[in-house]
Amino acid sequence: MKVLIETERLLLREITLDDIEALYNLHSNPAVQKYTGEPVVKSREEIKKAIETRIIDYKKYGYGRWATILKKGNKFVGWSGLAYLPEFDEIDLGYRFLPEYWGLGIATEASRAILEYGFDSLKLKKIIAIAFKDNKASIRVMEKVGMEFDKFAPYEPNSEDAIWYWCNKELITKSRSY
Repeated sequence: MKVLIETERLLLREITLDDIEALYNLHSNPAVQKYTGEPVVKSREEIKKAIETRIIDYKKYGYGRWATILKKGNKFVGWSGLAYLPEFDEIDLGYRFLPEYWGLGIATEASRAILEYGFDSLKLKKIIAIAFKDNKASIRVMEKVGMEFDKFAPYEPNSEDAIWYWCNKELITKSRSY
C-alpha cells in the first residue's frame, strides 16, 4: 500500500478492507468513542461499510481519513486525516488513536504533517477541526499545530455546542516560526 505521508515516527496510508479488525478494535473501545459523538461500534460489518465510504471519499475528494502506522513495529495506532463535511462545506482535520498511544505526541505529529500535505500538496485554502469542549487533549493538539479558535457551535442539529478551530497556510507557517 502506498504511503501518502511519512513523518519521523509515522506512516499514513489509505485505509483498506484489510484494516477491518484494527478499526473494529479502535471504534469498539468506549474510551476512544467518548468524545466523538458516535456510539461504540458493535460489528465488523459497520466497520466494513465505513471503510467502503472512506474508499469512495479517496476517489471523490483526493483525501480522507488515513490509517496511521507507527513505524517502530509497523503498528496500527489509529487514523488521522482530512474529511470533507458537505453539511458545512468545510474540510475537517480529525484523528482517533488507541488509548495506549495517547499522550505520546502522535496526534500532534500526524496533524502537522496532514496540514502541510493539505496546504502544499492538495492546495487547500482552509482546514477546520471540531471537538467537544471537554476533549481538552484534542483542543490542545489543535492549538499546538497552529490552529486558531473560530467559534462555539453545534456539530449536529440540536446538540451541545462544540469548539471549532480553523487554519490556513499562512497561519500554520506563522505558528511554526516561533
